[in-house]
Amino acid sequence: MKIKSFRSVASQYKAIFFDSYGVLKNYNGLIEGVENTIQELRNQGIIIHVLTNDASRGPQELAEKFHKLGLIEIEADDIISSGMMAREYLRLKVKEGTVAYLGTENSAHYIETANLHTIPLSDLDFDKVHEISALVLLDDEGFDWNTDFNKAINLLRIRNIPVVIANTDHTYPVSGNQVALAIGGIGNLLESVVKKRFIRFGKPDSQMFIFAYEHLLQKSNLHKSEILMVGDSLRTDIMGGNKFGFDTALVLTGKTLPKEAKMLIKTTGVIPDYVCESVAMG
Repeated sequence: MKIKSFRSVASQYKAIFFDSYGVLKNYNGLIEGVENTIQELRNQGIIIHVLTNDASRGPQELAEKFHKLGLIEIEADDIISSGMMAREYLRLKVKEGTVAYLGTENSAHYIETANLHTIPLSDLDFDKVHEISALVLLDDEGFDWNTDFNKAINLLRIRNIPVVIANTDHTYPVSGNQVALAIGGIGNLLESVVKKRFIRFGKPDSQMFIFAYEHLLQKSNLHKSEILMVGDSLRTDIMGGNKFGFDTALVLTGKTLPKEAKMLIKTTGVIPDYVCESVAMG
C-alpha cells in the first residue's frame, strides 16, 4: 500500500467531494492543515463540496459549525447531506398527516422545509396516533433512549407507515479509540425489533452521489473522471464513490486507522485509487 501526498492527488481533479467527520474535522476540532488545504484548492479553482451523512442539522447550521472551528471557506451551498435525500423523499411521498421524528429540533429542519407538520416522538399522544403518516430517524440526540425508543416500537406496531433513516452510519468516533451509537445503528435495532424494512439515505447509497453530481453540474459541466471523493471509511465513502464511478482517496485520520488500512483494504475488497495520510497539503 503506497501512501501518496494529498497535494499530488488533488491537483489532478477539477472538483473534490470531502466527507466531513474524520476528513475535515474530528472530536478535537479541525484536522491539522485543513484550513490551508481548502484555501489552496479554492485558489486553484477546484470546486469543493462536503458530502456528509450528518442529518443532525441543516446545511446552514453545518456550515456555521465549520465557521466556529475556523473553516470559513465552507458555505451552506457547499454541503450536501443525507438529510436532503430524506427531505426529497418526504416531499414526494408523504402528502398529509404529521411526521414523527427521533432527533433534535435542529434536525427536524429537513422535515419542516418539506412543508410537513412535525412532532418529536416525546410529544406523541397515542390517542392521536392515527394522524402520524411517517417516522424519521434523524439524530442520536434530542430524545430519551428508553421512553422514546419504546414509543417508536409501539407506534410501528399500531401504524403501518414508512420509516426513514436519514443517516446510515452505525457509529461515530467520540475520542481517539471510542465510538458512540449513531442513528443508523439505532435504526437497525428498531428494524430488527419491529420486523419491518426501513428506507435509508446516505453513503454508500448511489442516490447520495447522484444528488451530489447533479448539484455539481449546476455549476460546471464536469465528467465523473474529473471528480475525486475523499473519505475515511472504506464501506461508505470509498465504496459509494467507487460504485458511482468517481476516483477515491482514503485518508487515515478517521475510521480507518493507519495500522489497519492495508488489512482492511484486502479483507473488504474495497480498493481506493489513492491512500493519503490526511488532506493536509504539506
